[in-house]
Amino acid sequence: MIQARTICATAVLLGATLVTAAVPAVAAPPAASAAATACPTGWGSTGKAATAATSESVRNVRTGRNDCYDRMVVDVPGAARGDLGYSVRYVDRLHQDGSGRHIPVSGGAILEVRVTAPAYDPDTGAATYPARSGRPLPGVDLTGYRTFRDARFAGSFEGDTQLGLGVRGRLPFRVLQLDGRLVIDVAHTWTGAAAR
Repeated sequence: MIQARTICATAVLLGATLVTAAVPAVAAPPAASAAATACPTGWGSTGKAATAATSESVRNVRTGRNDCYDRMVVDVPGAARGDLGYSVRYVDRLHQDGSGRHIPVSGGAILEVRVTAPAYDPDTGAATYPARSGRPLPGVDLTGYRTFRDARFAGSFEGDTQLGLGVRGRLPFRVLQLDGRLVIDVAHTWTGAAAR
């Protein structure tokens, strides 16, 4: 009888071992990311401006994406940081300087970007930035951007260059004056945390 119990116990243990070996291992859930991206806050959505002017010309406008914001950069090579004047503000509609013509810009809100630098050579009048009034900015593709929706060239009039930036909604933004460029960052949210 003891031998029969031993055989039964051995069979049960062997069966349990085989079942355990046959069950696939379950991976532990991935560890939470080290820390959520902390985004700058306190930019606000009111208009921002700096009074200055340069005779250096706008040569390019480009955009980029960040975890916390979308970025537009207006390249003005040769202009010193303090010489780049600007006005950036939300407007209901974009109107071209000089003519007053309405330029449609897609998005939930429109940022009017004015840079006190011409998009032409002041001596010859030749264009230095190959954009056309009312058209999308050349070389700018906003596919996949979280905040930017549209970017239009309004014109360059009396030494100022005017752009329209369509964004998802009226969100906080900042403007940075750097040597040779003006940077406009528009936050993805008001909360200060990167949405995933």
